[in-house]
Amino acid sequence: MKVFMTQHDTLQCVHEPFGDAFYYGPERLSSRYENDPEAREASGFSQSTYQTILDRIEKEATEGKRLFIKDITHYLVPPDGNPSSIAPSLNRLKRGVGTSEARTNGATNGTTKAPYPYHTDAEPNNPTVIPRDILEKFHFTFLIRNPRSSIPSYYRCTVPPLDKVTGFYNFMPSEAGYNELRRVFDYLRSIRHIGPANAGVEVCVVDADDLLDDPAGIIQAYCKSVGIQYHPDMLKWDTEADQRQARDAFEKWKGFHEDVLHSSGLRRRGHKKKVKSIEDENAEWREKYGEDGAKIIRETVDANMGDYEYLKQFAIKV
Repeated sequence: MKVFMTQHDTLQCVHEPFGDAFYYGPERLSSRYENDPEAREASGFSQSTYQTILDRIEKEATEGKRLFIKDITHYLVPPDGNPSSIAPSLNRLKRGVGTSEARTNGATNGTTKAPYPYHTDAEPNNPTVIPRDILEKFHFTFLIRNPRSSIPSYYRCTVPPLDKVTGFYNFMPSEAGYNELRRVFDYLRSIRHIGPANAGVEVCVVDADDLLDDPAGIIQAYCKSVGIQYHPDMLKWDTEADQRQARDAFEKWKGFHEDVLHSSGLRRRGHKKKVKSIEDENAEWREKYGEDGAKIIRETVDANMGDYEYLKQFAIKV
């Protein structure tokens, strides 16, 4: 994200907007704050729906710059493999030729809480709560990271002492997101929104390890894929203006972006990451997080490796 935030003159960057609806709003899909209405209210996003977020994105796009949105795919998908249907605020009911009505949310399933499942129709094969015609307005690219790195990193954000900063007080394996990412990826390919059948939008997957091994090469290939002019200066963000913009963008998700906030650029790492044995990983996780923590990390890693390996076969190579 910070790479593209450096392009102030040509790109308008938006950081993880759909989490507002996923966690806090009246169409929330996550159960994380289901029993904590005070936290939802304190977030400032308790009235955010998928429609209001799209409205905000559309407003951002009026500044004459290309819009670059970094978000988490599982914010668009019901957790735990549950069936999808269109978010109520986006569910348009036909009222004759040329007219429609948006069914707004509130207590969408007849109760005053837990709005999902929605009482709306599903679209064939669409795993998200966003209608296909809206999904097709976006140029999708995908960033993946090995679960053996991402899961323990995320777990750390949900236990003391960092949980007091993030506000995430328990680890939820459903938030790993790899299965949801794979299903959305496959859906977009199946409708030919990305892939060889669409000459304008090729498949574009970046693996985080490849990016750290060759930042310039991967970013240059990514820019070519999506039609952004590459500049070596993209890999540096050492000015006060850059840092201020990042602090403002990441303020909403405190504690999750500390490493990047304290960085000044994206540099090639000195050597490729050493692959640890499962035994060494388990021992490291037990030392840091105890027996129970190591167990749930290992289970979550193992559950998501297949989806990661599937997506990795599509990753950009340079």
